[in-house]
Amino acid sequence: MKSFLAVAALLAVLAVGVAAVVLGEADDSPGLQGLGVLLVIGAVVLGVRTVRRAR
Repeated sequence: MKSFLAVAALLAVLAVGVAAVVLGEADDSPGLQGLGVLLVIGAVVLGVRTVRRAR
């Protein structure tokens, strides 16, 4: 159950990051795109860390 919540949270953060990148491109806002990229990178790093610790 704990891993399911972690995966759900990571997917939610990943979706918000991708949305920020897309919306930042439409608005021509480099700051919003940068925050989106940071969210995506952070979600990937935390996901990899969670998987490695579960083993």
